[in-house]
Amino acid sequence: MVVEASEQSGSPRHLVRVFKALADENRMAIFQLLRQRCAAGCQMSEDGIDRTVTEIAKDFDLALSTVSHHLKELRNAGLILCEKRGKQVYCRVNSTLLKDLEGFMREP
Repeated sequence: MVVEASEQSGSPRHLVRVFKALADENRMAIFQLLRQRCAAGCQMSEDGIDRTVTEIAKDFDLALSTVSHHLKELRNAGLILCEKRGKQVYCRVNSTLLKDLEGFMREP
């Protein structure tokens, strides 16, 4: 995904996209699941990728296509990073964006 200059991480326009993505309770729950797994010392591969879409979907009473849609919205907002390997898509939290958000929340 190419981010326009006006939507660089931390810009007001980008922050609106991030908060809109998290405003949906299913997306928030999916994002929290990914954060909790990594905070609990998740076993990540060499490239840092964590869970497949199928593994994520097993934790929710949602169709796989619905979970995929929510993951796409989180990815478009920059909250998660995804990588396709073979037939599987692997997702993890974008730790760089989390640090940017933490800085934003602390600023006066």
